[in-house]
Amino acid sequence: MLIGYTGIVRKSLALGAVAAACATLLMPLTANAQASAPAALKSYDSTKKDFWAKPPPDWFLGDETAAQKGLAPPAGPALPTSMEDLEKNLKAIKLPKGFKISVYASGVNSARQMAWGDKGTLFVGSFGAGTVYAITDNAGKKEVKPILTGMKMPTGIAFRDGALYVADIDKILKYENAEANLAKMPEAKVVYDDMPPYVPHGWKYLTFDKNGMLYVPFGPPCNICLPPTSLAQVRRVNPNTGEAELMAIGVRNSVGGDVDPRSGDYWFTENARDWISDDKPSDKLNHIAKIGAHYGYPYCHEGTMLDPKYGKGRNCSEFTPPVLNLGAHMAPLGMKFYTGKQFPADYQNNILIAEHGSWNRHKYQGGRIMRVITDPQGKNAKQEVFATGWINGDQSYTGRPADILLASDGSILVADDWAGAIYRISYGK
Repeated sequence: MLIGYTGIVRKSLALGAVAAACATLLMPLTANAQASAPAALKSYDSTKKDFWAKPPPDWFLGDETAAQKGLAPPAGPALPTSMEDLEKNLKAIKLPKGFKISVYASGVNSARQMAWGDKGTLFVGSFGAGTVYAITDNAGKKEVKPILTGMKMPTGIAFRDGALYVADIDKILKYENAEANLAKMPEAKVVYDDMPPYVPHGWKYLTFDKNGMLYVPFGPPCNICLPPTSLAQVRRVNPNTGEAELMAIGVRNSVGGDVDPRSGDYWFTENARDWISDDKPSDKLNHIAKIGAHYGYPYCHEGTMLDPKYGKGRNCSEFTPPVLNLGAHMAPLGMKFYTGKQFPADYQNNILIAEHGSWNRHKYQGGRIMRVITDPQGKNAKQEVFATGWINGDQSYTGRPADILLASDGSILVADDWAGAIYRISYGK
């Protein structure tokens, strides 16, 4: 039950359309789109019922513009990058003085959100592989084991009180006593399923607060539209009762967040709309200081830019501005407040953000890790590059950072869904 939720979840999306939409995100342009004859710009009308009942397979990519026609998400490698190539690629990564990066684990296909178990097991969700992994240490060697397979898209995972939580598009599952049952996971318990079935922007990220409540983002299945009222929001879910609250609305696509250890407030990254230009609008870092605040989508972007279609008659002053604009087409995903002791003291409570990188831009940017320095209120926030070097040329990746996790020794782990690997970044004088 969603407290204050008045919308009706539109569950008419056919499974075939879901699969087609997911496949389109991971595939390059089709041969038809590359035909020599001039083709009309792709355009979609989301105001009609048929659009939601039988959406086109690439609906979420948005309406093309002449300036950006033909741009599409790059097709990732079919298999994880080899250890030899990973080590070669990491030689190109630039870090501040005193920091170093190494491969923590390879062979983690499509790695996304990470979570530590109580006994030191590293759990990893995935984007396109439909798999949840457990990474354990065996005499100093990392062993990667698929423990859940055949899922829709289990990107979001969390661990609390011995249980593993997995968000799989339209439900959140709980696996009790997970670390003791890695060979055969126990029967899952559905703890929350008031969730739409749309795959595009439906991949989740889970964040527990100190009281055991889960923050869960719900992205709209489109580039820019007036989405169903069950979407474009962040909810706070009680996994013990199934109740939920609306914490934020007007949120386009968030796949990363964390609770500020200083205030207990939830902060989250947000991917802005596509198909305006290479340099607009900016992706954002947001802070929930007021329950139910509206963050602008689809009317206002980056705090000051009205949408050319939906912004007519509106004013950006109606909406909550971002703490920080991160830049256009950076694709910020997982983020964490740094609370470890290994990094220099001035990193304490800074935010580290994994930027997945561009696709709707002629020259890619992002594909790096950013450091954000800010106070608990979000005032005077600034950012600087922490780790970069995963972009090779104008439109090529050797890796795409997707999540960040603090390790017990104060180092951080970085999930890379492009290379299918987990990295470790450490500091030493």
